[in-house]
Amino acid sequence: MEARIDSFRTWVQGEEAEKLKSSTEHLIKASGFTILNFMEHHFEPQGYTAIWLLAESHCALHTFPEQGRSYLELSSCNLEMYESFMRLIDRYFEIIE
Repeated sequence: MEARIDSFRTWVQGEEAEKLKSSTEHLIKASGFTILNFMEHHFEPQGYTAIWLLAESHCALHTFPEQGRSYLELSSCNLEMYESFMRLIDRYFEIIE
């Protein structure tokens, strides 16, 4: 078996932590990933970071409230789940080019 990691990074519209957290978690689960652990941190006076440890690698979300956008990234060693994530992402996020 070949060692392989597929990675995806993008900017998404919005910076509301709870809404983004919920959307990200729904997307992760809908793609078939297994969540092993979750960590989050709210920065003062603003900002939010969340990290999902997955059985198949990890997903991270970082908000930038001063810019009204957030950064989402996924690393996956499961191509099928990665491709599912890519097919579904537009249902959960407005991607900023």
